[in-house]
Amino acid sequence: MTLPYDDRFPRHSVAANARRAADLVNVLAGEGSPAEVRAADGTDRPRPGTAKGPGADPDPVPGTTARTDRDAGAGSRVREEAAGTRVREEVAAVLRAYGEEDPLGLTTDDLADLRAAALRLREVFAAEHVDEAAARLNRLLAAGTGPLRLTSHGGGTPWHPHLDADDEAPWAEWFLASSCMALAVLLWDRQRPPGGVCASPSCPNVYVTEGRGPNRRYCSRRCATRERVAAHRARHPPGGGGPLTPRERRGRGSRA
Repeated sequence: MTLPYDDRFPRHSVAANARRAADLVNVLAGEGSPAEVRAADGTDRPRPGTAKGPGADPDPVPGTTARTDRDAGAGSRVREEAAGTRVREEVAAVLRAYGEEDPLGLTTDDLADLRAAALRLREVFAAEHVDEAAARLNRLLAAGTGPLRLTSHGGGTPWHPHLDADDEAPWAEWFLASSCMALAVLLWDRQRPPGGVCASPSCPNVYVTEGRGPNRRYCSRRCATRERVAAHRARHPPGGGGPLTPRERRGRGSRA
């Protein structure tokens, strides 16, 4: 018997949950997250005038230290708030893209907890061997998920499995549990790591391993093409007499 197609189902599929996990990890645990923005601001570095020794800044003019500290603190708070707003918008965009409906109600605490979950999930994507990925997933399943249950969210969706405590679980608990379940099923089905970290040195993104073909190394065609072109140019530097790439041939023709 063939069940009638329900267009609500794909958002609850294993593949969709795994891709959503990767997308949220990239937003929350990649470069430019709030914690990394704070570190980039240098707020934990010694302020001018506090480090002593050769090359240290001179002592500040009396009466200016308090004002400088206030200005630096205000600037840091503005940057942190801007970074937090950007990340909240990006997280919300991912959630909506995978079928979550407004109002999402993401709070600052939610974002902090989601980031902590994303950092733990990133370790699964970073595992290079299936045994390592399985061990990391087992630790997350033991520490951060509840018993398996089925839910239809009060009849609003097809029946599907959950590993969080209930349908009103906090965002981070839901994210960690649903991601662990999807990644575990992919590992079980394919007997290899469920994903990876992009091999491009300039890209921190993770990706889901699709299908049963050769293991992929890059998160996107764009990264793969960029690294392939860079490798070609390294082997054939300008003036070295090596073959040109199609883009280089087009560029040379336009300059002629």
